[in-house]
Amino acid sequence: MSNQYKLKKVAYSVGLGLLVSAGHAFAQESQVMEEVVATGSRLQGTASAVIEERKNQAFVADILGAEQISRTGDSDAASALRRVTGLTLVDGKFIYVRGLGQRYSSARLNGASIPSPDLTRNVIPLDIFPANVIESLSVQKAYSPNMPAAFGGGNVDIRTKAIPSEFVAGIQVGIEGNSNNSDGYTYDRNDDGLPQALADAIPFYRGDFGLANIIAKDNLVSGDTTAAAQANVINKTLAKSLPRNFTLKDESLDPNYSAQAFIGNSVDEEFLGGQIGFLASLAYDNKWTYSDRSSAVTSATPISDCSSELATAQDVQNSCFDTFSESQMTTQEERLNGLLSLGYKLNNHSVSYTKIYIEDNEDESEISISQNPSQNITIAADNEADRTHSFNYEERTLDVDQFRGQHTFLDYMGVGVDWQYTESSAETNNPLNVAYEFTDTYDNGAYTGSFIDGAQGRANYQFVDMEDNMKSWGGNITLPLTFKDLEVEITGGWDFVDRARIYTTSSFFLDNSNSSIVVNDNESEILSLTNYLSDAFIDTNMLINFNEPIAPEADDYLAAQKIDAGYAAFDVFYKGIWRISGGLRYESFKQVSLSSSSLIFTKEDSDNYYSEEDILNGTVNDDDFYPALSLTYVGGDDYQLRFGYGETVVRPDLREVVPVGYNDPLTDIRTTGSTTLSSTTLKNYDLRYELYFDDGDNLALSAFYKDIANPIETVLNVGDSSYTASFTNGETAEVYGVEAEWLYDLSWVSDGFFTSGNITLSDSEVQIDAASAGNLTNTSKRMTGHSQYVVNMQLSYDSANGNHSGSLVYNVFGERILASGINGREDSFEQPFHSLDATYSYYPDFNSTVKLTLKNLLGEDQDVTQNGLSVRTRSIGTTVKLSYKYDF
Repeated sequence: MSNQYKLKKVAYSVGLGLLVSAGHAFAQESQVMEEVVATGSRLQGTASAVIEERKNQAFVADILGAEQISRTGDSDAASALRRVTGLTLVDGKFIYVRGLGQRYSSARLNGASIPSPDLTRNVIPLDIFPANVIESLSVQKAYSPNMPAAFGGGNVDIRTKAIPSEFVAGIQVGIEGNSNNSDGYTYDRNDDGLPQALADAIPFYRGDFGLANIIAKDNLVSGDTTAAAQANVINKTLAKSLPRNFTLKDESLDPNYSAQAFIGNSVDEEFLGGQIGFLASLAYDNKWTYSDRSSAVTSATPISDCSSELATAQDVQNSCFDTFSESQMTTQEERLNGLLSLGYKLNNHSVSYTKIYIEDNEDESEISISQNPSQNITIAADNEADRTHSFNYEERTLDVDQFRGQHTFLDYMGVGVDWQYTESSAETNNPLNVAYEFTDTYDNGAYTGSFIDGAQGRANYQFVDMEDNMKSWGGNITLPLTFKDLEVEITGGWDFVDRARIYTTSSFFLDNSNSSIVVNDNESEILSLTNYLSDAFIDTNMLINFNEPIAPEADDYLAAQKIDAGYAAFDVFYKGIWRISGGLRYESFKQVSLSSSSLIFTKEDSDNYYSEEDILNGTVNDDDFYPALSLTYVGGDDYQLRFGYGETVVRPDLREVVPVGYNDPLTDIRTTGSTTLSSTTLKNYDLRYELYFDDGDNLALSAFYKDIANPIETVLNVGDSSYTASFTNGETAEVYGVEAEWLYDLSWVSDGFFTSGNITLSDSEVQIDAASAGNLTNTSKRMTGHSQYVVNMQLSYDSANGNHSGSLVYNVFGERILASGINGREDSFEQPFHSLDATYSYYPDFNSTVKLTLKNLLGEDQDVTQNGLSVRTRSIGTTVKLSYKYDF
């Protein structure tokens, strides 16, 4: 547990500035404006509104409007945000800002904190937010005191669509194909979840399904059959309750399709003279994806002319790899989302209610063939390989209820008040997660059969449930004052978050009681391997075991978090030229994370997991002040020069501080939390020059530097044939770089054309103490996930008659460390991915839009290299989507 409470020198300075500006304001003979209306920016998605909001921000921010998102053809928040300067997208879900990993970015929904439905990370997977509910995305890169102190690279605020001022309605349908989807595998899913018989058996048998324990718990005695035989029947009956008989079918995948509809309106009410409005939308997407994949662990001491193939016995002898696997994965993703907004406005007061429900289900099947030269399991030299058929179905839901209000009190010096109260819950369930393991046999490279041996876990089942509930409420009070040469705005606010998460997993494995059983000897039936678990087969060969770690080891955890925050800030304009903004945020952060287990039945069991020492080790208690300061020089309407400074913190994820293991989907590495982690502190410096032209062209040049103490880094541990990972605090780190962003009209070349884009060049370094580095090869390296360059370029066209528009969009990021190397191996780098996308929209009439979207035109694949060898690949494919939208 860590406790902090300190007031820094910069905090003193900012606090003094706040008091001086406020005191000076009230000491002067104030000239309050006759009418001051404090209104929030209501982006309508137009480029001009986006630019105007960015100009008016006191702190450096980038805004992405709905029109820009539509133009690039991006379907969700994550894919859209990779167009923002300095942002890269990892695994299609997580945003890296200025080369800092996903832990250094945070997201809010209309200014409110919401929980994450991701099983392995605290941050929100931004692909869960569909584009149809987004009005705009704001990425604030310079810290301001009204933002949460957990601020590293940036904060993303997802603004949902606002209530319209007049009647709107429309429908949209789309169909999409992927070049990879001519291949694929389907199966009949059983997603009933954990069988009730097993759920009841866990507490009854105290997690022990052994025959001796069953005899004791059921008081079995020998009669016509022995007690052991009776216990054997009970065990096998439990095994038969598991979902079974999953047969893969090789077939072309169905086209992807989507549909959405929306309706909204506002009407005047006569009783009070206000206006009532609503907006409702509903959307459904169904998407299939097939990919060929490979993964490998390089040899710790490869010979200079080692072989990257395993085609011959000589290749095996000289192999570059300890393990090598190839797999075929088919994924079906279904997403249903709904939005309902209700609002009422009366004069300078408005209140609204927003309901957002998102259900995102993902079904994966994978066939994997693994070879292990270090253990003599290869096809070419040993006539053997390991085979795994796995099925994983995951259900994610996000349910948000949000109330917001904005009020301006003209009779009280124009004081403005805005507030929000949000209750949200994220749930993730794995009603099906099963992996079947086999050994294949070959004859001169030709498949001859598959068998299961007597090792544990020939069939492994896991059922996961995670529930994360959060309440967030906060608000701001703003007082605008005007003097002869000064415009002053004093702001204060509050922000509270209560959060609780429960994560439970129940794992079972089936043991083969015999030494070796052939389950297939016909290559034409290889896709039916996983239906061998018939009732008769279980009766003869299998026993079920509950796979729960023995105390104090655990695979479940409980976590709670509470944040109480308040801030005061000032914003001063002098003669409309100089603008100084700043403030001080106080934040009290309390978090406790405890490992847990399904095997807690007695007080002694409870003490094993919830001892005072465990609670203290899993507790973080930070109280601190976080200052921010911004200075802007406004050169009229033409240009602005900004400087920003802020001190922030990045805290460990909920599950990173509990010693509970999980498989990281980004790295495929078994990862375990650490109770020794402490929070990371950052000092952030930003400099930005913005140039604006009358025709809408603009240019922004930025420089940034981040000084980081106690950065959290992933460390890999011993294991030549397989890695395990944990976390440690490095000593120091730094990130620095420059950015350029532009929008430029090309009508001098040809009418209707314009270009936009951005480039980021940066570098980073982290120092990890050798005593904490485990077996890391490099204790001084670039930060995990950092790219030294990011490039976005867009060429767009709008026809003069308004009937056509199109964009060609290019994105690339520099290589970045995906996982650190150990035992002499170098770090593994994800290689640059050159993404070229195109969209074309045709407007046949005022109400209709036909859009054609093409993704990954270059046919790039994902590639991760280590020591110059490909250790992880994934095919992506090219997609073509056609959609039609009609506005009533």
